[in-house]
Amino acid sequence: MLILLPPSEGKAVPSRGKPLDLEALSFPALNETRRRILDDLTALCGGEQEQAAQTLGLGATQLDLVARNAALEETPTARADAVYTGVLYDALDLGSLTTAAKRRARSRIGIASALFGLLSPADRIPAYRLSGDAALPGVGTLASNWRPVLGQAVVEAVGSGLLVDLRSGMYANLWRPTPDTAAKVASVRVLHEHNGTRKVVSHFNKATKGRIVRALMEEGASPRTPSALADVLRDLGWQVEQGSPGAKGTELDVVVRDL
Repeated sequence: MLILLPPSEGKAVPSRGKPLDLEALSFPALNETRRRILDDLTALCGGEQEQAAQTLGLGATQLDLVARNAALEETPTARADAVYTGVLYDALDLGSLTTAAKRRARSRIGIASALFGLLSPADRIPAYRLSGDAALPGVGTLASNWRPVLGQAVVEAVGSGLLVDLRSGMYANLWRPTPDTAAKVASVRVLHEHNGTRKVVSHFNKATKGRIVRALMEEGASPRTPSALADVLRDLGWQVEQGSPGAKGTELDVVVRDL
């Protein structure tokens, strides 16, 4: 089983640690694309800051993020699961998992990244700012760079197991399952139900996804089909409604009423 998580927009800035080493990252087949995007991003941010901020969709008060991007290969790194922050990662709280659950997380969790494509929680990265919908002057849109190479990396990581896709739409756009892989893909949507109405609410969505992944790591379950995953989640206490299989996988709706 491989669980794909989105990154976080906000990131903790490592205060010490070795500089970035692309060759040490997981999924080495992605290194050529990583290098191309990294070089373009640092060149952009090492130039005129206001123009770089506009290109990256940043405001005039966020020029510190531009300067940080310009120095990505010199600044300290930390584990990806310590750099990514926010509601989902707070709920997941990988650092407090049992030893066995941490071991499972290292092999069963992949983090989507606009800059690095796909990461293991243990990969060491610097804090950066690059959204999945960005277009860089030298390489174009990130989706056009990642789509040709991410699929093979994901398929190899999944093997004969199940892919559980928890990415947000922006990062799902960097790679989408093909019809021949759809049978072993489950995407999870969290719906908040209030007064008979259901809708996606960002906080509930992120927090519940973090709790789901945490529970799966602690439980040690390794379902091999979307139906088996739905059954595991129900056993763990969630209300799950399973959709019909489609060209891009099977959607599971997790319905929550409160946190």
